[in-house]
Amino acid sequence: MVDSLASFGKVVLFRQKKRGGLTYRIPALLYLPSESTFLAFAEERSSPRDEDAQFLVMRRGRKDGKTVKWGPQTSLTTAALPKYRTMNPCPVHEKRSGTVFLFFICVLDHVSVRHQITTGRNAARLCYVSSQDGGRTWSPLTDLTDQTIGDDLRNWATFAVGPGHGVQLRSGRLVVPAYAYHIRRRCFSCASLCCTKPHCFTFYSDNGGQNWAQGQLLEKLRTTESQVAEVICPDDSQVLYINARNPRWDGCRAEAFSTDNGHRFQESFLCRELCEPPNGCQGSIVSFAPQPASSDRDRKEDVGEPPHLLGLCPSAVSLGNATSWLVFSHPTSRHRRMDLGIYLNTSPLKKGSWGKPWVLNKGPSGYSDLAVCEEGQSLMFGCLFECGVSVACEEIAFRLFTHVELLKHTREGSSFAEVPSDSHLS
Repeated sequence: MVDSLASFGKVVLFRQKKRGGLTYRIPALLYLPSESTFLAFAEERSSPRDEDAQFLVMRRGRKDGKTVKWGPQTSLTTAALPKYRTMNPCPVHEKRSGTVFLFFICVLDHVSVRHQITTGRNAARLCYVSSQDGGRTWSPLTDLTDQTIGDDLRNWATFAVGPGHGVQLRSGRLVVPAYAYHIRRRCFSCASLCCTKPHCFTFYSDNGGQNWAQGQLLEKLRTTESQVAEVICPDDSQVLYINARNPRWDGCRAEAFSTDNGHRFQESFLCRELCEPPNGCQGSIVSFAPQPASSDRDRKEDVGEPPHLLGLCPSAVSLGNATSWLVFSHPTSRHRRMDLGIYLNTSPLKKGSWGKPWVLNKGPSGYSDLAVCEEGQSLMFGCLFECGVSVACEEIAFRLFTHVELLKHTREGSSFAEVPSDSHLS
């Protein structure tokens, strides 16, 4: 059954039932090239509050050219533990076996993040379910907490994965971004009050998801929700880039690089070009290899860019200092969660190289997740994002756009609402 269709326009996949009531939050998006299919995930909550999260829901979207046909909403009943709520969907696709791993955390009912941080008592578990048939059916839950985190859990007030997608690197390693509130010291004279600082890191697997290990905390900066992307260098080596939410009032995102595939991030810094609203907001990052335009006419009329910015000549390597580019989605306002922007970075190894954003969604906008669709010479992007009229948690919507559209609008810094479109919804 197909109950909605999108062709280059915004289509709502999950909608709040009533103000303050049943709500969908925390989008996660995965694209399966073998099936030309999107998997869109979200949390179902009895109210917008984190403590009222219940379980995960999903919709499958079949891509046919420039159209995505979305199937009905389903509940992921196996992704649950009794007396726990399921949160932070974070899917990753193991291409060799075709397995989809859906990571998440299970948190004891009614125990808030604040309570865990102030008491130093973790209430979260690291779990996943997997699918061998493109998300149609899912395995029973696997709890990795003791195996993967082990004794470190005593020094964590709480932790989480993602949210959003993980990645598979060229080496085959699967990487799931995560963060933990590390306990610096405990004040035993004041009950269990503790001093904690948040730091991001990764979970990873080098054997197709059979076993998982934990990377080192990025301790230089305070960072929480993050995503990672692999950047290919001119010498064909690679670095892993991480982009993270900054909970401080610095008003900007945090970035770091790893040269050992995510076990340790050696360099980190604040990015002034990517703003954060007060207390921050989750954002999404993907990497891709720039595609050549189909003809000189396409370059001139559709994009209006000189050839080197489209990766059309060898000088693109030296100009960009990498053969991969980055795309980032995040609210563009420094004051509140407003106006979801799409940012392009054509020189990801160079600091301060983010361009001006293209506003994909005007108005209240929150969490988002990106996916890259590469099929032959076709390069497109999907974006799943929170939005609304009054507040950002009213809907979770999907938008599809091409690399030509991306290049044009990030250069112009234009708003989607201001660009003529032949989009239609049904």
